[in-house]
Amino acid sequence: MNKFIKIFVIILFLGFFLHKASAEEVLSWRDCLAEAQKNHPDLISAQESIKQLEAAKNITGSTLFPQIDANVDASTTKASGKTTDTYSYGISGTQLLFDGLKTVESVKAARENVKAGQYGYKFTSSEVRLRLRSAFISLLKAQELMKVTEEIVKIRRDSLILITLRYESGLEHKGALLTAEANAAEANFELSQAKRDIELAQRQLTKEMGRPEFQPMSVVGDFNVTDSALEKPDFQELAKNIPSLLQAAAKKNAAAFGIKSAYSDFAPQLSAKAGADKVDSRWLPENEQWNAGLSVTMPIFEGGLRLAQVSKAKAAYNQAEADERSIRDAVVVSLQQSWASLQDTIETVQVQCKTLEAAEERSKIAEAQYSTGFITFDNWIIIQNDLVNAKKAFLDVRANALLAEANWIQAKGETLEYAQK
Repeated sequence: MNKFIKIFVIILFLGFFLHKASAEEVLSWRDCLAEAQKNHPDLISAQESIKQLEAAKNITGSTLFPQIDANVDASTTKASGKTTDTYSYGISGTQLLFDGLKTVESVKAARENVKAGQYGYKFTSSEVRLRLRSAFISLLKAQELMKVTEEIVKIRRDSLILITLRYESGLEHKGALLTAEANAAEANFELSQAKRDIELAQRQLTKEMGRPEFQPMSVVGDFNVTDSALEKPDFQELAKNIPSLLQAAAKKNAAAFGIKSAYSDFAPQLSAKAGADKVDSRWLPENEQWNAGLSVTMPIFEGGLRLAQVSKAKAAYNQAEADERSIRDAVVVSLQQSWASLQDTIETVQVQCKTLEAAEERSKIAEAQYSTGFITFDNWIIIQNDLVNAKKAFLDVRANALLAEANWIQAKGETLEYAQK
């Protein structure tokens, strides 16, 4: 009977973990890209901003078309004891003929603002890609750290077993045993910490994908850098296509059209007007009347209003021009800095790989030497610590290389559509 109970408990235990494993979603980098493109709130906000700018352009351009109104009116007037009813309905229209090209220039400025919004969307997409990639790398690193930490736990456990045996046989001092126990405790702590880091990284990735709710997940990928850019590029040429710089250029162009629009306010405004009505004291009115004419408006004196508007428009243009130059300089520096950082991390990975290979070989030799008494505990534990540190450092530099690659891609202005990984 006890045998059947044990089997039942084992089945329940296995079923629980199988269910837990199956509930964890596995995502590739492309999966994360696709989900962020669809759901990220920053992208949705940027899209809505473009729609507002397009609507503003249409609102500005609407004055170039005829403005037609229909009217229906009914009123009662009492004067000298006599009541008079009046009914009317009709249609009227106004067409702008000339306003010194103010509206035309305003539409051009609005069109440039739309372009600025579109480049702003690309800039946002580039920023989202960097954060998404960073979160993806963090989870990938956390998962790999779990494996590395488990290896370290095994190394420390094997060391503790060996030193315990030697201590009990009188071949090792108590300080060595306590050191081994401390190292094993530290490794177990780091294993628990790695588990917590995984959940934190999962939440970060959930946020950057735009998911409304948290769900456990894992990611698949490697630590290979593909966009290595080993040949030094032309940073000035690359800068020409950066969204932030293109956005600044569009804003400058809009400001230039704003100056022309401000100057147009000094010109007279010419409009054509026409209307047709039916008026009567009864409903339906039958007496027809119509009107047609031209209207000219010319500013004479407004307390310096238009001069101030021109001055403001010029200042806005000068500001936009300075902003563009500042952004261009910053973009070029950022490109070179990101590229240099990427090359540094790629070379560091190569160096650290050799360091790890050397540490692993030294550890194997030292363990055999310590077991046979050819080296002391102090020498052996130093070599073993070097191996543990080398394993951690190798993981760190590989993850840093991926982050440097992500920063380089973002510096180039690449968006979420840039699915190289």
